[in-house]
Parts: sequence; structure tokens; C-alpha cells
Amino acid sequence: MKNSHGPLFRPLTVLILAIAFGLGGLLVYLLLARSNPRVPESATVLMQIREVARLETLEVSLYKKITFTPDPPMPGTLWDDVNNWVRFSLRAPKGKAIVFAIARLGIDLEKLGVESVAIQGRVAFVVLPPIKVSIEIKPGEVEIIGSNLDSQETAQLFELAKTAFEREAGTDAQLAERARKASERAIRGLLLTLGFTDVRFVDVLPPEPKSSFNFDF
Repeated sequence: MKNSHGPLFRPLTVLILAIAFGLGGLLVYLLLARSNPRVPESATVLMQIREVARLETLEVSLYKKITFTPDPPMPGTLWDDVNNWVRFSLRAPKGKAIVFAIARLGIDLEKLGVESVAIQGRVAFVVLPPIKVSIEIKPGEVEIIGSNLDSQETAQLFELAKTAFEREAGTDAQLAERARKASERAIRGLLLTLGFTDVRFVDVLPPEPKSSFNFDF
């Protein structure tokens, strides 16, 4: 006996298969979209890089033996000149101390702008600015070896020490490299969590890719 449902069964089968394929494709799309979220725009990336870089600062403890002999002050009134002459002739002011400080090295956030980040697909290119050094003198840990300086001259001694620390830390290539590597690790970790698959630190940003569409007339 012939099957009277044959002609109706075939279109129904095709419809069911089409729906199944459609649902399967939708499921695959949703899974891919969930596993590959959209990466943020450059402005958002830059803002988050600045926050991470602000927190990622290399701290190093330093100390230095400083000797300071201030110059005589500028001439003033007659009595001031007499007092200064007596002071510098009988007991010239001088100070000697071991000064302790904290050096903080991190990328210069003032030079980290929109021209520092480029995004091409899921690849982020970052140009890091130079390393900036800041010094914090620890007055409570200063060891005075010998000093007859007044408070103003002692402040000058600390300023001299701060300048010396800045010069020393600023020219230390190993410290700068450590600070840069620490910043790179923190920024790379951030960008990978944002959905990027590759983070490249470069000296110059690459040119924007050209469109692949060609129009022939």
C-alpha cells in the first residue's frame, strides 16, 4: 500500500532540518560571542591603562652620605653683613648626614595620551612614555654625623640630597628597565582580561590598515 503522507512529509522534514540548522547556527554564534567579547575602544583602553600604570610603581629604598657647606648669604644691611662675617669667620656652617629616601619609578602619565594606543582587531599596540622618577626624603630616618646648620640650611641639605637621589635614580638603566617591565606586565594583564589576544609594546604605532574593498568602474 502506498504512503499517502509522502508529499507532505518531505517539506515538513526540510522545514525541521532548516530550523535545526538555524538554531544550531544561533547557538554557535552565541557561544562565540560569549567566548570572544567585543574589545573596548581606544579611549576606554587608555583610561584603564592610566589607572593601572598609576598603581604600578617601582619603589626602591636609597641612602646617601651628604656633606653641605652653604655659601654666605647675599649682602643685606650693614649689621647683617657684620653678623654673617662673624658667623662664617669664627664657625663656618656645615652639615654632614646620612639621608634616607624612597625612589618611585613609573611611566610618565602626563605623556600617556591617545597617540600612545592603537587597536587593530584584537591586537593592542602601546607606546610607553619614558620612566619618571620621584623622590621622597625620610627626615625621621636621617642620621646626623655632624652639623651646625640652622633650620633653613638643613632644608637646603635635604634639597641637595633629593636632587642627588633624582640624578642617581634617573640615570640607573637597570632601575628604569625594572620599572618598565613591571608596567608592561600590569598593562598586558589588563588588556588580556579586556578581550585582546595580543599586546605589543612598540616604539612607534603602526599605520592604520587600509580597506580591502576595491571598486572598479
